Amino acid sequence: MRDIWEEQLKWIESGEPFVLARVIQTWRSAPRKSGAGMLIGKGMRVAGSVSGGCIEGAVIEEALDALESGESRRLSFGVEDDLALSVGLSCGGEVSVLLEKHWAFSADPNTTKVWDTLQNCISNNKPAILISALPHENGSSTEDQAILLILPDGENVGSIQNNHEEAVALAEEAYKERENRIVELGGKEYFIQVFPRRDLLLIIGAGHITIPLVGFAKELDFHTIVIDPRGVFATPERFAVPPDQLISKWPDDVLPELPLNEDTYAILLTHDPKIDDPALHILLKNNLPYIGALGSSRTHAKRCARLEEAGFDAATIAQIKGPAGADIGAQTAAEIALSMIAEVVAAKHGKL
Repeated sequence: MRDIWEEQLKWIESGEPFVLARVIQTWRSAPRKSGAGMLIGKGMRVAGSVSGGCIEGAVIEEALDALESGESRRLSFGVEDDLALSVGLSCGGEVSVLLEKHWAFSADPNTTKVWDTLQNCISNNKPAILISALPHENGSSTEDQAILLILPDGENVGSIQNNHEEAVALAEEAYKERENRIVELGGKEYFIQVFPRRDLLLIIGAGHITIPLVGFAKELDFHTIVIDPRGVFATPERFAVPPDQLISKWPDDVLPELPLNEDTYAILLTHDPKIDDPALHILLKNNLPYIGALGSSRTHAKRCARLEEAGFDAATIAQIKGPAGADIGAQTAAEIALSMIAEVVAAKHGKL
């Protein structure tokens, strides 16, 4: 739902209730993944997508009815269904969609508290797991659906009537695998949606490649932090798309204060051992999913030799992808940046 997050907040601020549609399950070649969201309001007001266009017409019609009745609805579309064929789901996939009046407008204080806490988590880049009760297949319900939010510190907001401990365990398993899923508890189905931290891209060096790299990263919803002690480069005016943070300090003064975890990716671009090497000494101790460094094979060999002299073993040094970037024959700054962000995305999805 991150792609409609800002739009969602604007709609809430307007004070006019609307329906949130979420993809809760897909099969085969469905065009949108589980968790994709769409907003539907009166007057055919729409934002986001649950299918890339295939079933939107039918979803909007059902959503407007749900908004009027106050019911939550669970819709299923498959290529063999008459309804699916009539709305154009010809991709061979199947999709289930949950429609519900947005939680911000619920009369249930439990639901609004869940929403307020989820909003706070996402605004502050903190992880959360949401458990929603589901109506029966192709059925409806007058119950509030967003009922339990699980936070990483062990705090739970909201409640679930039965099997609470099992629900928490299943939610934590889903978060670990970064996978939304439908589960059954006490004879009732629930949708678990995970909200991981926003991925962080650390860029050491604010040279010419960094400018398009930040643009690509922001388009892909990475939180971007650029660190460069050289004031002539670390100026916001140079960026067509500004990073979230531009820090004109030495990396080894900044990195210890930043979250270096499984959601953090790093690229070093200065070509200067005085800047890159101290950063690598810190990054290599934190088991990041991706560390890339600019430079030729010869430059990288020298870098590895320096790290070995500093006491790092071969397995640790091998974490560095050097030269960084997928092999696409890149020559220009934009092409090199594209090759690098492609490699980061591959690492994110376990394809590197």
